[in-house]
Amino acid sequence: MTRQVSVLIPAHNEAMYIGACLQSVFASAPLPPGMTAEVLVLANGCTDTTAALARKATAPKDWELQVLELPEGGKLGALNAGDALARGEILIYLDADVQVSPDLIAQIAAALDSGAPGYASGRPRVSPARSLVTRAYARFWMRLPFFSSGVPGFGIFAMNRAGRQRWGGWPDIIADDIFARLNFTPQERAQVAATYSWPMVEGFRNLVKVRRRQNAGVAEVAKTYPHLMLNEDTPRVGTSRVLSLLLRDPAGFLAYAAVALAVKTPLFASRTRWTRGR
Repeated sequence: MTRQVSVLIPAHNEAMYIGACLQSVFASAPLPPGMTAEVLVLANGCTDTTAALARKATAPKDWELQVLELPEGGKLGALNAGDALARGEILIYLDADVQVSPDLIAQIAAALDSGAPGYASGRPRVSPARSLVTRAYARFWMRLPFFSSGVPGFGIFAMNRAGRQRWGGWPDIIADDIFARLNFTPQERAQVAATYSWPMVEGFRNLVKVRRRQNAGVAEVAKTYPHLMLNEDTPRVGTSRVLSLLLRDPAGFLAYAAVALAVKTPLFASRTRWTRGR
């Protein structure tokens, strides 16, 4: 019996990124035997050429490509629309600015090819940044437990149908990736060996805006779905660990600390819940 993988890509004005994203997906290694795949580009509220560029992508054998244009912007609405169309037993949610390595889709599919509820992602790699402050911030951030342990799932996360049935429609929240991850116990989450490339926003202002949004997203999940926090397994950073990181990379520590302090002020505040930062 043929089994299918669905890759859902919500995209709002991602003309600069969607081509490279799809190129990386369609360069994927062969799926496990008996599997085919579909890609659903969920172009929501786009005012650029995202949808047109996506349609120009050429899907290889055993892959299907469908571009859905939604008049309203919003990632959660796009995910709900995509879920309604997706035919796969395995659902992979991929940000349009992420590029996957050739083995990632196949490894995720193999990890989730089970009747038991499961969640999976790959090993993140932060794309090379242009700005000095982002490079310094990223160096420090990649040494923190959230990045270096567990299965963080930012940029790409996946689950099988048994896992997706744990909730109905995607709720109107900021941190859909955190919500999804915490619907699974640490034992149900798997990190495969293959990597993916995730871009960090450029410059101090954008780092503050996005970090503020991330903090708000975590707080919102904790307040609205407190039972999910029982599945959080990210270790806390102790004083000794902070001192070790400071001595190893003083510039990275200063960049990270400056952003963390600025988040607690009105500096660069946004009037909207969704902040792209670029």
